[in-house]
Amino acid sequence: MKKIILSVSLLLLLAGVQAQNKTANSATYKNAIGVKVWDGGGISFKHFFDSKNAGELIGYFWSHGARVTGLYEIHSEIANADGLKWYIGPGAHLGFYGTKYGGGTTVGVDGVIGLDYKLHKAPVNFSLDWQPSFEFGDYGGFVGGWGGLGIRYTF
Repeated sequence: MKKIILSVSLLLLLAGVQAQNKTANSATYKNAIGVKVWDGGGISFKHFFDSKNAGELIGYFWSHGARVTGLYEIHSEIANADGLKWYIGPGAHLGFYGTKYGGGTTVGVDGVIGLDYKLHKAPVNFSLDWQPSFEFGDYGGFVGGWGGLGIRYTF
């Protein structure tokens, strides 16, 4: 069984290396998938519509429940820092709280401000952002604790 797992892992690694496109060696990328960590964790997918506009979809999971967030991000270059951009934008979310915390579903509007860095010569991207939001519903009000560190594979 260990040999099968090792063989499959090696095949997936080789396939990933072969799948790298020309953006792996540059400071730009079109798509990225990975994780976002903070007081919980999340799965993040980011897609650039053009060089300055991107959408990010994040599925967060933490001890109180889960949350799905969609963000529209407007990116801008930082002078003399190849691969580093800052971004800002609006978004929305849908949250699900566990019964241990009263249960319920919330919807809300979000904002985001952060930094995005694409490594040179590697298909890896890092982001660090803050996502303040306002929730409506059972748990209504301002929530300032979202955001985090994103680590993604670019393609």
